[in-house]
Amino acid sequence: MTLFAGPRISSDVARIFNIQRYSLNDGQGIRTVVFFKGCPHTCPWCANPESISVKIETVRRESKCLHCQPCLRDVKECPSGAFEQIGRDITLDELMCEVMKDDVFFRASGGGVTLSGGEVLMQAEFATRFLARLRQLGVHTAIETAGDAPAQRLLRLAQQCDEVLFDLKIMDAERARQVLNINLPRVLANLNMLAAEGITVVPRLPLIPGFTLNEDNIQRILALLHSLGLRVLHLLPFHQYGEPKYRLLEREWTMAGVAPPAMAEVAEVQRVAEQAGFQVTVGG
Repeated sequence: MTLFAGPRISSDVARIFNIQRYSLNDGQGIRTVVFFKGCPHTCPWCANPESISVKIETVRRESKCLHCQPCLRDVKECPSGAFEQIGRDITLDELMCEVMKDDVFFRASGGGVTLSGGEVLMQAEFATRFLARLRQLGVHTAIETAGDAPAQRLLRLAQQCDEVLFDLKIMDAERARQVLNINLPRVLANLNMLAAEGITVVPRLPLIPGFTLNEDNIQRILALLHSLGLRVLHLLPFHQYGEPKYRLLEREWTMAGVAPPAMAEVAEVQRVAEQAGFQVTVGG
């Protein structure tokens, strides 16, 4: 794998690595999800390792490789397509054209566009301008975020959203810092701010064995959401779908061998949350 830095990203250009169409998760209706490249966090269970580095990356797929001699290691010149570029820069106008191809599905289903990552707050200025353009056209907008950024950066972006899908993970501040590189006090202050501003927030809890899937962590989250008047919770059970990407990127998958939570474990968390008065969705 090779890495190279592209041109400096400005507010007129975003660095993305995927546009996923016809998604039934990540917000209401049929959605187009734009995945931004770059994330400051170090979640061991991340299912999108290609999103972590802000750099454009090149990978080689062994199954496609013809083992040419000499190998040019060039995406454009590779005759079999074994070399693949992860990440590209796109202008605001270009991205608008890309996502509005799906406008008919948004209108028919009540869907729209969700910005994911990576962490979209790393490119918040571009994202804010992009969502403002979409809202002018009547498109439903959402972001997925861990909420760990300066308050005004998050607020300006959130104000252009119909909903903010807000991930809550490890609720012990020191462990969150050590394991995830997340500033939990800032995250909680930002969540309070969004709730006070009347932003529609959809809290989400990844259920990760050994990290978030324990009674104390879950009870802390439920108590926090209850205090803020938030009564919706999405549960995101851990899975192993990201493992092949780590091999492709030649990175260690530290969650190898960790079993996804059993259906009974997920059902128990759902029961506890519903008993506490929450409307619970598994997945989403």
